[in-house]
Amino acid sequence: MSNKYFSRDDNLAEICRQYPELISVLVNRGFEQLADKEKRKSFGRMITLKQAAEIKQINLDKLEDILIEKIESDNFIGKKAQNTADQIRVEGLLPCPVKIPIFEELEKLADDLNYPLSLNLKSASQGLDWLKKGLLKIDSEEEISDIFISAGFDLFFDKNLIDKYRRQGVFKDLSGINDLNKDFKDNNIDLLDPEGDYSVIGVVPAVFIVNMEELGGRDIPKTWKDILSEEFTDSVSLPVSDFDLFNAILLNLYKKYGRESILRLGRSMKKSLHPAQMVKEGGRKDEDQPAVTIMPYFFTRMAKRFSHMKFVWPEDGAIISPIFMLSKKKNADRIKPLIDLLSSVKIGKILSEQGLFPSVLPGINNNLPEGADFMWPGWDFLRSSDPGQLLKELENEFTKTAGGVLVG
Repeated sequence: MSNKYFSRDDNLAEICRQYPELISVLVNRGFEQLADKEKRKSFGRMITLKQAAEIKQINLDKLEDILIEKIESDNFIGKKAQNTADQIRVEGLLPCPVKIPIFEELEKLADDLNYPLSLNLKSASQGLDWLKKGLLKIDSEEEISDIFISAGFDLFFDKNLIDKYRRQGVFKDLSGINDLNKDFKDNNIDLLDPEGDYSVIGVVPAVFIVNMEELGGRDIPKTWKDILSEEFTDSVSLPVSDFDLFNAILLNLYKKYGRESILRLGRSMKKSLHPAQMVKEGGRKDEDQPAVTIMPYFFTRMAKRFSHMKFVWPEDGAIISPIFMLSKKKNADRIKPLIDLLSSVKIGKILSEQGLFPSVLPGINNNLPEGADFMWPGWDFLRSSDPGQLLKELENEFTKTAGGVLVG
């Protein structure tokens, strides 16, 4: 069951913010916390509608029907129709460590806007399938959200998804970012779109954590080429479930080292772990532990508590998954305050300091190791190929040797 107003995976805070009339309905069904504005934000963000129904043992279909009936009641439908026409929509994924603080800043700004704001921003761990399915149902520019923000390549460069509308001139870089942080400039990493469509506000770097107790006499891997070597067959944990970062790894290795590198990457994989799982398992000593774990730079902060874990920034560059932003040109004047916030030093510092996601903005200290370089495929590659189709092919190649065993 689905409806045009909200998703069962939307959190209660967002549902209540878009439809204040639903607060009393939910309070009367046992969620007294929602009656208080501050608790509504803190508690409401932590629980989805689906989870709420499970907690209170309420039939989810019936609860959804009740909420929809309230929205469509005589006292509300006229206002909702007016609001829907004026509404500005922001959609996408935010990296988990920075989702709440960025969401909070957007909520503060929403109070000062002269139009209703829909914030459909989910944690990166939830994946992009929900957004992709929505895009495939869209037939016109009018149905497209006003701002998209997410890490990763496939959503933005798949020719059947957002890139279809980019090629029609729907989007424009409104960020005002025309210079880059020295961390990127010093390494000739140009994240400024030469065609003026995309904005990049930060990046998610992939680095290595080496389990010194599992090396077995091997040298510490210092490059991606080392990871791809036969020496590390069945020895590496990869963030396969972290689609944005894993896709970035596939694209970058293909671009730099060729298609054969994808087969070698599959050969190297021992297991698929979300970085949080690796940190949780990091203290265990058993035969199933990988020698190397590929993870976002953010998680190295937590891995430091294990003395046998050594952090390595790859000498051939930390593969980056850029945090892209696309802005609808048609509504440029109305969405400019939102773009200004998302491109601001305040958000840049949240990315850099709270998430260890280097900001592109000049002057921000990204706290990177000395000599830290990046691996980035470049705009020409992204526009001359079809990354969406290419990623499907590379995923198939990867699975042929995944886990060090030839498949099929």
